[in-house]
Amino acid sequence: MTRLLALSGSLRARSSNGAVLRSALELFDGPTATADIGALPHFNPDLDGEDATPPAPVAALRTAVATADAVLLVSPEYAHGVPGVLKNALDWLVSSGECVDKPVAVITASPFPTGGDHANAQLRETLRMMTGNVIADACREIPAIGPKIDPGAERVTDEPTLADLRTAMAHLAAAATSTTA
Repeated sequence: MTRLLALSGSLRARSSNGAVLRSALELFDGPTATADIGALPHFNPDLDGEDATPPAPVAALRTAVATADAVLLVSPEYAHGVPGVLKNALDWLVSSGECVDKPVAVITASPFPTGGDHANAQLRETLRMMTGNVIADACREIPAIGPKIDPGAERVTDEPTLADLRTAMAHLAAAATSTTA
């Protein structure tokens, strides 16, 4: 069965992107987990050299990515860019190779009509540079996210958005299945 690891670009407890992430995970056909990237130290190559032992949160992230069949990044956009916490997590993964050929998808959600398009494009480019297998059919930009979420349930309730997320997760699962087959 395909295992999915998700990384959230928002550390806020009740973020709209957290609701999107939880909804996407519920729509994925297979076991899922979410990595805690808020515990990662700031990226420092001196802590990651040839003879260095990476800090425990870094080692845990790398293990989680390595054992996943696919990776999903769900993120807001801050100042037309990727939130620092998510970029930091990706920086820790650049040289270690866990993302090589791994099926990955990026979903950004925003209160604005652009759906976080700048952050989405930046994340996809970073993942391609890391030689992740970016599954374009599984990537999404969700505009005007606010009214599409039930704040009490912290889930997406908008049916067209849920249908689109279901399609995205099916594409990611199919890509992961063909990679592991």
